[in-house]
Amino acid sequence: MKTIAIIGAGPGGLMAAEHLAKKGYKVDIYDHKPTPARKFLMAGRGGLNITHSEPIETFLQKYGESEDFLRPIIEYFTPQSLRIWCAELGEETFVGTSGRVFPQSFKSSPLLRSWLSRLADLNVTLHANHHWTGWNDQGELSFTTPETKTIKPDATILALGGASWPKLGSDGSWTTELEKRGIEISPFRPANCGFYVNWSDIFKSKFAGTPLKSIALTHHDITVSNEIMISQHGLEGGGIYALSKSIRTSIEQHGTTTLHIDLKPDLTEQQLEDRLTKPRGRDSQTNFIRKQTGISPVAINLLYECGNKTKPLAHQIKNIMIPLSETFPIGRAISSAGGIKLSELDGNLMLKRCPSVFAIGEMLDWEAPTGGYLLQATLSMGVFVALGVDKYLKSANI
Repeated sequence: MKTIAIIGAGPGGLMAAEHLAKKGYKVDIYDHKPTPARKFLMAGRGGLNITHSEPIETFLQKYGESEDFLRPIIEYFTPQSLRIWCAELGEETFVGTSGRVFPQSFKSSPLLRSWLSRLADLNVTLHANHHWTGWNDQGELSFTTPETKTIKPDATILALGGASWPKLGSDGSWTTELEKRGIEISPFRPANCGFYVNWSDIFKSKFAGTPLKSIALTHHDITVSNEIMISQHGLEGGGIYALSKSIRTSIEQHGTTTLHIDLKPDLTEQQLEDRLTKPRGRDSQTNFIRKQTGISPVAINLLYECGNKTKPLAHQIKNIMIPLSETFPIGRAISSAGGIKLSELDGNLMLKRCPSVFAIGEMLDWEAPTGGYLLQATLSMGVFVALGVDKYLKSANI
């Protein structure tokens, strides 16, 4: 029986293991943590947004410049395929109001338990506390357990993750071993991340941890309607994550950039002007603004914090400008950009410079917004690479 070694017990590695075991291969998964799928479990704390329900063409466009690379992979294992797979594991899914798809339990742990049970039934073996240290002089995979251990599988799948949330296992330390083999790797950068803002002490003491809702955010020509979170050190949350690639790229190119926030997108500037020119009476300015516009206390105080006092109040409400010049650290980012350049892979996700070695997931140089796109692509790669490994082993007659 041919043997497959999968290094990394995240969702991509587990999915590849399942599909290869179903094809009759002996599959072993190696992970340097004591338990599998730690980042998957962390994602489940927020409800496990597993995919999105929008039409496939719209879905694929969300991957931007990575669309061409991911298209055949996601078309092979689609969002609908993923929902069926969840149901087969006993976790029916539902579509939320935003079109995002979640398991009915709204958690990742029941799905993972069922999944690991299936893998055990398929005789997939999970080897915990195995830190991969590369290849030895004989071309064998080498691990510390803490003793040194070597193996020589028929094929290897690297599913080691990117560089976000390193305490959960994805620390990017594998780059050194691949660079030794001449594989080109783009530097890791934070993706779906927050950005620093130099708030005044008064503002952050009152509003850190407060969401800012019912707003529109614009960066360059991209506008999103989503809430954000005021944090002690800056801005984060869904609206910021949706724009993070554009903001990060602009900072990389120019050193700084400006985020525009419309605090009242359902009213025009003229409509606000008409309301704000009414007599204020005995109301304080804050109460007057709140009564006339309906914006929240945090929004009013953001107006005081960042509004351009030389402009009319209605204009300020529609166009708060916040300068940004630095991302939060990659260790706090939801995901990472960078990794193995896609040109290093063949059509089966095998490394051209390392025959029999495949790579998937966040190790590769692609990124996606939140909303189910990250997890869908990673799981689809797990299915797709199993097909590629099978093709390779049969064509090579190993």
